[in-house]
Amino acid sequence: MDIPQSTTRFGVWMGALRLRTLPLALSSISLGSFLAVFENRFRLLVFILSALTTICLQILSNLANDYGDSVHGADSEKRKGPGRAVQQGLISAGTMKKAIYVLIGLSLLSGISLLYISFGFNLKVFLGFFTVGILSILAAVSYTAGVKPYGYAGLGDIAVMLFFGFVGVMGVFYLHTGFISAGYVLPAATCGFFSVAVLNINNIRDIESDRQAGKKSLPVRLGRKKAIIYHWILLVSGWLSALVFTWLNYTSAVQLVFIASIPLFWRNARAVAVTTDNSMLDPWLKQMALSTLLFVLLFGAGLILAQ
Repeated sequence: MDIPQSTTRFGVWMGALRLRTLPLALSSISLGSFLAVFENRFRLLVFILSALTTICLQILSNLANDYGDSVHGADSEKRKGPGRAVQQGLISAGTMKKAIYVLIGLSLLSGISLLYISFGFNLKVFLGFFTVGILSILAAVSYTAGVKPYGYAGLGDIAVMLFFGFVGVMGVFYLHTGFISAGYVLPAATCGFFSVAVLNINNIRDIESDRQAGKKSLPVRLGRKKAIIYHWILLVSGWLSALVFTWLNYTSAVQLVFIASIPLFWRNARAVAVTTDNSMLDPWLKQMALSTLLFVLLFGAGLILAQ
């Protein structure tokens, strides 16, 4: 749920933070760290700071989304999903703006600490990753907030694939190890495909209110039926990427333990396909995020146990 039944100040803010989105945000960090363990280059402090920075960025994105969609009209009384804090008048737009600035500051503080721990005074690499960090903050804020939010142009899927997949997984791997391995593009792609699937469920749920607000998400552009086919494509692509990687790097049957999570993804795809009331899709957002995290944990455990 986005806004809990409690209307206490604490309850309202807990709902606005949308903590249920954090498992998905932590999936890419966990996967990149598992790959670092596989290379015997894992560093605990890098993992902790990476997780903290990612949590700050995800909450920043959630608050900016709450503010942006309310200001631009995508969050209205016609929206099928749970109500949002600014749209319901539980948090003022001005207060939400201040919270966004606070999260930007926390993201920068955590991110800079992470880069210092990872690279020390290597200025060239530090500045390169600092630029990526700034782009991540801009992406988190400008998805639905700002003058020309890219989420309203239907570019959210690309951003999620990039930041939750390739940047998230490969970037964290580099922070641990100091190098990039092209062979890990496939598991990074899996994490990206599954993350986009979460966004796709969200956009299918909100298709009517988004259409009326001029938010041209992919489901609005494609139509509901094609958006469901797109959902199947995302899940199948994610699994194919994981299976091809495992085939190319196969050493033991224990690596295939992640296959145990397939029924969860099948249930998700079927539910999205057969649910006709868009408001009933909301639980499957959480289910897809948790399924992705479980997949990552099983995939990483299998990879390490096979060593």
